[in-house]
Amino acid sequence: MAKHIGVKIPEDLMQTLMKCKTVAVLATFSEKGLPHTTPLQCIYPKGDESILLTINKDHTGYHNMVWQKKVMLSFLDENNVAYGVLGRAGVVRAPSNVHPLMNVVRLDVIDIKSDRSVLVRVDGGIRWSYTSPEAEELTNALFEELKDLAKTL
Repeated sequence: MAKHIGVKIPEDLMQTLMKCKTVAVLATFSEKGLPHTTPLQCIYPKGDESILLTINKDHTGYHNMVWQKKVMLSFLDENNVAYGVLGRAGVVRAPSNVHPLMNVVRLDVIDIKSDRSVLVRVDGGIRWSYTSPEAEELTNALFEELKDLAKTL
């Protein structure tokens, strides 16, 4: 059962985001009302009421986000981290300083709900690994860009 907890990122989710190893699922709708989900791995908190993320400028999720503005991020990770974050998206850097196909988006939190269950516990989240040394270099550079923006934006 969902429990609304406000607009501040809870401490356990904050710690998860700062590890730079979690995956969120971005949920959007198209102009025709079709639902769309997008897994994202470059996500970093900006304070306790905003989240920065990078997304490919050609991805359907990005186009829906720009059109729709209100989006949802779902987080499931170890230590029973289970949250849905409703936010208003705005592009803060297009393109990213790191890669011309990537854009940086700021999601200002509208509401956070705890999706923890009374029946089950989330013991592990989605884990990812790099497909190449170049992919690792790109991802690390994107995270550094998000960390810098979190301080200066």
